[in-house]
Amino acid sequence: MAGYVIHLAVGEEHLKNFPDEIKNHEEFVEGIIYPDSVTDKSLTHYGPKSSKVNLRAFFEEKDIDTDFNKGYFVHILTDYIFYNHFLERFSPKYIYRDYDILNGELEKEFNVKMPEKLEKNVPHMEGETVILKLEEVKDFIRKVGKYNLEEIKKEVLNRKSKLANN
Repeated sequence: MAGYVIHLAVGEEHLKNFPDEIKNHEEFVEGIIYPDSVTDKSLTHYGPKSSKVNLRAFFEEKDIDTDFNKGYFVHILTDYIFYNHFLERFSPKYIYRDYDILNGELEKEFNVKMPEKLEKNVPHMEGETVILKLEEVKDFIRKVGKYNLEEIKKEVLNRKSKLANN
């Protein structure tokens, strides 16, 4: 999974790029954090694990008709793109540490307001990252935040996109 701050930053970028789409910011944020708040992430990511998201399966069960579901879709879309089109290598030994190092800077850059229930789960560290580079992560967040959810939905359902898996 991409870190909580990355997910929330993508959500903030989405709100900036589509200011009239979300009516209830709290529900949108709840949708963003929900998929990683459960024990069995395979159930909320529609795949065997959060790095194997199946976007098409999401639409077989849900739609992006509520602010919660829009946030939920932003989350799994972010994970899908993060693992399949951004992250070049994965190492549990380093990636979570990298998140901790990047969290503070990303929160400031993207005006992320950490939900109170996550504050204890989002550490901040000093140091050098090993896998993730700050500017590349910022670019990733900006890029994913520009995706129009309805257009992505159409592409996924019509299998006209690299995102239309399975």
